[in-house]
Amino acid sequence: MRLKPKSKAGSFVELVVIVAVALGMALLIQAVLVKPYRIPSGSMEPTLAVGQRVLVNRLGERFSPPDRGDIAVFHPPKGADTSECGVPGEGPFYDGPLSRRPCSRPTRERSDQNFIKRVVGLPGDRIAVREGHVVRDGVLQRESYIRPCAPGAPECNLGAITVPPGHYFMMGDNRGQSDDSRFWGPVPKGWIIGSAFATYWPPDRLGLL
Repeated sequence: MRLKPKSKAGSFVELVVIVAVALGMALLIQAVLVKPYRIPSGSMEPTLAVGQRVLVNRLGERFSPPDRGDIAVFHPPKGADTSECGVPGEGPFYDGPLSRRPCSRPTRERSDQNFIKRVVGLPGDRIAVREGHVVRDGVLQRESYIRPCAPGAPECNLGAITVPPGHYFMMGDNRGQSDDSRFWGPVPKGWIIGSAFATYWPPDRLGLL
């Protein structure tokens, strides 16, 4: 049986359909499964550099909560740019020369911005910060991956709070240069977009996180 050659018009229509399907699948993958993100600041150095690109698993958060140590992309609370806390009297006010008051809950509304930080506290964890290092349930954590704070920096010392149910405490690895949960409180699970699992650019930093 001889196949009838396609007309030029038919070939063009087929090409348009293939391109449309491929584009639709790419958009579906980004919307549901995996999405690329560009690192906009140095808050996650030395783990992630400015301009580095990561892949974020958007599906996993729907089935299992994030874990300690995960690097997560999320919406911060509205007012994060001004270190606004959701509880009056809490937030960026210093109790003394080496400690600041924690913000126990964020503002009620979320920001449209995307932040990327590391999960350092789960619901129910008692979190404090000493010289930029996390103290979880009274135990100083070993964090070899961070860029430490300058000794005695007030923003690197935080009084203890208990992370509320359904919330997660986020911190950047560059502890002296990160706008994070120390300033505007823990993040509700529903505001977490997904966990970064790999970096694909630049080529010399290609690999899993």
